[in-house]
Amino acid sequence: MTKLADGHRRWLSWLLVPVAAGATLAGCTSSGSSTSAGGNANASAQTTDSCPVTSVADKVLPSVVTISAAGASGAGTGSGEVIKSDGYILTNNHVIAIAANGGKVEVTFSDGTTVPATIVGRDVLTDLAVLKVAQSDNLRPIAFGSSGSVQVGQPVVAIGAPLGLSGTVTSGIISAMDRTVEVPAEDDRSALLVSALQTDAAINPGNSGGALVNCAGDLIGVPSAGASVPTADGGGSAGSVGLGFAIPVSIAQTISNEIISTGRVSHSYFGVQTVPIPPDAAAQAGLKGGLFVAGVVAGGPAAKAGLREGDVITEINGQTATTNVQLQELTLTKAPGDTVSIGYLRNGAKGTTTVTLGTQP
Repeated sequence: MTKLADGHRRWLSWLLVPVAAGATLAGCTSSGSSTSAGGNANASAQTTDSCPVTSVADKVLPSVVTISAAGASGAGTGSGEVIKSDGYILTNNHVIAIAANGGKVEVTFSDGTTVPATIVGRDVLTDLAVLKVAQSDNLRPIAFGSSGSVQVGQPVVAIGAPLGLSGTVTSGIISAMDRTVEVPAEDDRSALLVSALQTDAAINPGNSGGALVNCAGDLIGVPSAGASVPTADGGGSAGSVGLGFAIPVSIAQTISNEIISTGRVSHSYFGVQTVPIPPDAAAQAGLKGGLFVAGVVAGGPAAKAGLREGDVITEINGQTATTNVQLQELTLTKAPGDTVSIGYLRNGAKGTTTVTLGTQP
């Protein structure tokens, strides 16, 4: 789990909302920042200066679903959106991972209809997954927008099932772009939200896998994580603090298409294990940063490029090497066969090489 530099906030992936937690909300009222549209798809008349939230909600709500997943270790809810008329639904991996080994997944549409779903495939590293339901009249595919056209400050609308409250609509703006956010995943692994969109639209546990749309109702991101402010007792804030993160639709569409085609995702890899050098130690060595090569996979891409255990990687594609996330991000954004330039030190001598990425085993 990564932290902001000031140490006062931490990133949290919005994991499954426990069923019991949702039940405790029966007597609660929603705040003014979010509106529960419920099964009748009615939304608040609240709008931003240039975004007609009501009409956006009317268009998008039929495409957004609530996902219930259950497995041996528990149960919970999340969100998703219909992406194809023949029954494919996009969501986050962490929403359905609990049901991956013989569990049960159900999808509830905006009209209240609930149907069983199967897991087509999932990708732990990008935190994306695709479900499949039988064809029906409820399948209203969401329109895809473009991540490349998104701008800081533009109004957006988030739709999902925070805390199990289906059909909830919130609005805000894109507050920043191109965030790289590392979040915890299953089996002590991490997922990486690459080039994530940051928004102040209220995003809470259960929004994961839902829809972040522009004012035309086009999908531009998949809400996946949020920031939490630690409380005095060492816990975290229970709800949105105005820092939510969504996977850009360009990445979500690429990953989901591969899952639908093959049932899995093939990422590239370096074949190297690295340890970041602490800033003080790097400064003492006259370096801006560095990654100590703790291991090299025999016959792997790094080994073929000539990297050895004990080397210090100083540059990655011309950028100072400071964190393992830089390498991880490249394996998620570049394809096998793509090349990466590496600058390194070996016994005090500088060297350069080009790594041709392989396919992750």
